[in-house]
Amino acid sequence: MSEKPLRLWPGVAVAIIVVFARFVIAPFVAGDALIALLAGAAGAGLILLWWLFFSRAPWLERIGAVLLIALSAVMTQLVAHPSIGGAGGGMLFVFLLPATVPPFLVAGAILSRRSSRKVRWATMAVAILLGSGVWALARTDGIKGEANPQLAWRWSPTAEERLLTAIEATDATAKPQVPAGDLAVSPILWSGFRGRERNAVLDSVSINSDWNAAKPMQIWRRRVGPGWSSFAVAGDLIFTQEQRGDYELISAYRLSTGEPVWRHQDAARFYEAAGGAGPRGTPTVHDGRVYAMGATGIVNALDARTGARIWTRNAERDTGARRPDWGFASSPLVVGDVLVAAVSGRLAAYDLTSGTPRWIQKTSGGGYSSPHPATLAGVPQILLMNGGGITSVGLDGRILWANHAENGIGFVQPRVLEDGSVLAPSGEALRGLGMRRLAVSRAPDGTWKADERWASRGLKPYFNDFVVHKGHAYGFDGTILSAINLETGERVWKGGRYGAGQMLLLPQQDLLLVVSEEGDLVLVSASPDQHREIAKFKAIEGKTWNHPVLVGDVLLVRNGEEMAAFRLAR
Repeated sequence: MSEKPLRLWPGVAVAIIVVFARFVIAPFVAGDALIALLAGAAGAGLILLWWLFFSRAPWLERIGAVLLIALSAVMTQLVAHPSIGGAGGGMLFVFLLPATVPPFLVAGAILSRRSSRKVRWATMAVAILLGSGVWALARTDGIKGEANPQLAWRWSPTAEERLLTAIEATDATAKPQVPAGDLAVSPILWSGFRGRERNAVLDSVSINSDWNAAKPMQIWRRRVGPGWSSFAVAGDLIFTQEQRGDYELISAYRLSTGEPVWRHQDAARFYEAAGGAGPRGTPTVHDGRVYAMGATGIVNALDARTGARIWTRNAERDTGARRPDWGFASSPLVVGDVLVAAVSGRLAAYDLTSGTPRWIQKTSGGGYSSPHPATLAGVPQILLMNGGGITSVGLDGRILWANHAENGIGFVQPRVLEDGSVLAPSGEALRGLGMRRLAVSRAPDGTWKADERWASRGLKPYFNDFVVHKGHAYGFDGTILSAINLETGERVWKGGRYGAGQMLLLPQQDLLLVVSEEGDLVLVSASPDQHREIAKFKAIEGKTWNHPVLVGDVLLVRNGEEMAAFRLAR
């Protein structure tokens, strides 16, 4: 009795649907990272289900192919580049193998459908090994906001390796390049992460929005080591953090020329496959000093003129916190006479002068948000987004109030509104949970309450901060710009795909200055009527997750490969 031919159409249909969902539907849907992962996982499962129960292949071939898939996956993980096969093989098993091995299995079945059993088995084996083994030749430089891996040949140099190769001897030194007396560290033009209030608002700045007539003019451009730090600016100095080989750097450059001035380095390196290498936090400049926290938990206080170390602490050891998967991402906050750092669900306060720990407070769950200054009911306090929602801590380290959220991870900053309510994002990796408006009040006996007024899925920031303007919040719903009404939480518009970008608000002109994930500068109207793009300009190359800074008419942008300064016409 002759064998029945293979039943191919179910496997082919599933492969087409998965490709359509992954590359056609997902890019136009908020939460597309989740759709991409689900499409890959569901497609792989359905194709294996077809092969095992509906393909009509002999049972020996069916079981043998599945065993070969498992064996080839394990072998690939053993020889894969650390960015793909390391840390348990998450990138390999979650992103890559589901995208290639099942479709290659279908392709092998199609190519060998009229062949003898031996030839068909050999063809299927080659297809499976190719679908898995191709990843032994690749590495990833991280993922984009849509969870797309940034793939490269494993033997090609990374941007960091190219930088280290090209560094001149004078550029590698940590000594000042100009006499210390010539360096001005005042006035403070931009104190650190998202500005003095950490809200990315530029109240007194206006620019010429007609970029056809007055295109942004490049002042300087230079390579920089990897990291997701933004800038602090004082006088003619800008401060940022970067990784260079085995050293984590706090660096000072000239605002006017981009020339290096000094570098402080610590023997520390943080790396994870999704975000890559380097520090995540932004330095804070205050009273002639620079304060910064690295991805491994090192907290430094440096002389802003020379980079000389004044004191240093290890927040991971001080607090007993476990280093989170994506590293410590806190930008430290100066409040009164203490420096406050967020350490994976804990707040640690250090004496500004000596670095002596003043207090440590554990909140609910870990996170990647930074401490946020607030004054509610006349009481100064520090807000922290964390895995349990949002927690308020007094300046003495006591918890004042908290509001819990289900399945949240703190990534971005909250915002205190004019009436004293708090706009609190609630987000989780791969799925944005939305925004909540909290009514915060203090009773005569000193007890606090934080009740939810509304919850909205109209704006779902992940690690992309939002701004508030004239009764509306503007930010990213996945990778698409969105606006919601602050009274109701209802979305008023959604449009413009800028990836996992960041933004500044110019309230005098009702303008959003967006830096897209691809390094584009975009002016968007901060108006509730519709999404309206006003101007666009290519600024830098490469994945750009770093927050931009605008001081006067100078715009600073950077990513993990380069940084640049542009003059914007007034």
